[in-house]
Amino acid sequence: MGSDAVRRLADEPVDHRFKGLPPDAERSALTVGQLAAEKRNLHTGGFTTPVLTLDADALEHNLTALGAYAARHGLAFAPHGKTCMAPQLFQRQLEHGAWGITAAVPHQARVYRAFGIRRIFLANELVDPAALRWVVAELAADPGFRFVCYVDSVRGVRLMDRALQGQSRVVDVVVELGAGEGARTGARTDDDCRAVADAVAEAATLRLVGVAGYEAEVPGADPDSVHAYLRRMTALAVEFDRDGRFAPDLEEIVVSAGGSAWFDAVADVFGELPELSRPTLRLLRSGAYVSHDHGWYTRLTPFNRVPEEGGLRPAFRLWTQVVSRPSPTQAFVNAGKRDIAYDLGLPEAELVRDALTGEERPATGISVVKLSDQHAWLETGSADDVNVGDWVALGMSHPCTIFEKWPLIPVVEADGTVTDYVRTFF
Repeated sequence: MGSDAVRRLADEPVDHRFKGLPPDAERSALTVGQLAAEKRNLHTGGFTTPVLTLDADALEHNLTALGAYAARHGLAFAPHGKTCMAPQLFQRQLEHGAWGITAAVPHQARVYRAFGIRRIFLANELVDPAALRWVVAELAADPGFRFVCYVDSVRGVRLMDRALQGQSRVVDVVVELGAGEGARTGARTDDDCRAVADAVAEAATLRLVGVAGYEAEVPGADPDSVHAYLRRMTALAVEFDRDGRFAPDLEEIVVSAGGSAWFDAVADVFGELPELSRPTLRLLRSGAYVSHDHGWYTRLTPFNRVPEEGGLRPAFRLWTQVVSRPSPTQAFVNAGKRDIAYDLGLPEAELVRDALTGEERPATGISVVKLSDQHAWLETGSADDVNVGDWVALGMSHPCTIFEKWPLIPVVEADGTVTDYVRTFF
């Protein structure tokens, strides 16, 4: 991991690009590292609202929990970096045992490489000629760099092969098995997968190294249908190995799946995979775990089904401020669609911090009922629930669409001390 590049993030100036940070830090020409060294208190250190924070203890807990889970089940782990696009968190994921980082599009892979990621799994078919040439240039420049991407169509394979003619390196690919009609990407049938594998064999620029898929897109996903889909995928791996479809010079065969909702099923089925002709890299790709959430993944996490395996903690908290209290049952805080994830549910009111006393209390009886661009509409139970000036902490649903709205996020200890800042690159 390019730790020097990560360390250099501390040298960025604190300025108008970063929402919620203390204005006096810019006037004093502080860098991010200098501001972190001051260890200011979130509520008394000059931060402005709204400001998104990450709970330091929850982050460490989640990183440890999934690292331990993967190790316990014999899984390699390439968490999906699209969730956070935060090199500091990538570094911590790698320190907790991750094999590499998953990407969805070339821009994400370029960010990863800028910060020294040595293994990238791109969970999409990559048919952009310029991006493919960039990949090959990276492979040529760094013999230790490993790159794998999907293929799911004969046409895609042929386009990739055409774009890579005359290049100095081959690109490793895995055949993606789709989860059925109505699902997302992936070859729909086993025969389609065989045809794609045959096309790869004919392309001198590509090397077939495994099979992969995404189980959360199984239509009407439930334990039975998800397990059945994953068994289809592993059966293809066994068949391809038996029939000699994988490249003969492979050191390992890649079998990959795993979002954040069904990684228990992935562990089950990958654990059933028989011994193949070469070692198998059983690669899990869950990404939302790093921050977890207060809604979507709280309901869907596999740890609800297997609580004895552990659990995750919501790490996000968006601190807002009441700017209007026009009636006893209505209040408005100064954060809305520009600041809040809302595609998979409205945020939840968690805490109220009294503007006069600094005392915190649960946000009992307060709910978010609507979002405008820069306001959240609160419904309150009584006139005393919140007052103008009070800070209200909101819990977020769906981490993938909250990280992207905040380019620099304070990391806060339990006592309110801000000890670090996480930089994102979207």
